Amino acid sequence: MNILALETSCDETSAAVVSNGSNVKSVVISSQIKIHSKFFGVVPELASRAHIENINPVVRRALYDADIKFGDFHKKIDAVAFTIGPGLAGSLLVGAVAAKSIASVYEKPLIPVNHIEGHLYSSFIENKAIKPPFLSVVISGGHTELIIVEDFGKYKILGETRDDAAGEAFDKAAKMLKLSYPGGPVIDLMAEKGDPQAVQFTRPYLKGSWDFSFSGIKTALLNYIKSNPVKIEKQLNDICASFRQAIVETITFKTFEAAKRFDLKQITLGGGVSANSLLRKTFKKMGKANKIKIFMPSLTYCCDNAAMIGCVAYLKQKKCGLEYKTSELKSNPSLSLSNW
Repeated sequence: MNILALETSCDETSAAVVSNGSNVKSVVISSQIKIHSKFFGVVPELASRAHIENINPVVRRALYDADIKFGDFHKKIDAVAFTIGPGLAGSLLVGAVAAKSIASVYEKPLIPVNHIEGHLYSSFIENKAIKPPFLSVVISGGHTELIIVEDFGKYKILGETRDDAAGEAFDKAAKMLKLSYPGGPVIDLMAEKGDPQAVQFTRPYLKGSWDFSFSGIKTALLNYIKSNPVKIEKQLNDICASFRQAIVETITFKTFEAAKRFDLKQITLGGGVSANSLLRKTFKKMGKANKIKIFMPSLTYCCDNAAMIGCVAYLKQKKCGLEYKTSELKSNPSLSLSNW
């Protein structure tokens, strides 16, 4: 089954052609980093405008890369999938209108996909061996969630972020340190040259809960640099390394404690922060030590992308079919994760 998938939940415009959930025939991602970097965060209005400009060229390129012409669309594409939420209202609307227009013209069924599910199943694209039940960690700019996938489309949410998500904490930390946007990649790069034990930031474990909280460590960083102004590069590298270490340790500790508590032998990672080099190394090391299989997407599929939406769409149609109510096809910026 060939699915044309669209992803426009935030600031990446992406389209992909995915066959049977894991064979990615093409994936195109148009980033808006240059637009938003001067504001040190995504500006919703600018994001939606950029999606409007990019959506048609991105779809055309995805079809071209998959060797599909519009004249053959009705023969080679079986369904159109798109992200319905959560995300920015204007951004989601652009993707929804594009998907519905294409589906209407070519008389193809529509498959609505939750953006969080995209990250949940992003590891499936390259790891067909994953079978439920497993524990999934979704770590991005807006989300830090710990979820048990009991079966395809059946979830138990253990913990969520109470305030800042991990990715948001990295972005705000980079702004405090006068680094570039997005903060995660630049802090990751500088941390490689620093001492992770130089500054002892508090680990926000929130004992007794599976939730996450990163606002405290962000405040701790602010207080530290006020008392210890950054004067040399080594000091900056050490701060980055220590800050990264604290966040990675917190995520790793809670994840493996949950895996032990619920006797789960598989862990998947997803979301932009899963590209963090220390996080990936630490999860692999801890997985080996605890005899737990760790699955993580390649860097391309860590960020927001349409391939993961196509993957979920395939799994969803196998279980739910291709008929959806009008209400189920409506974009929802605050969409929560729910069972199929």
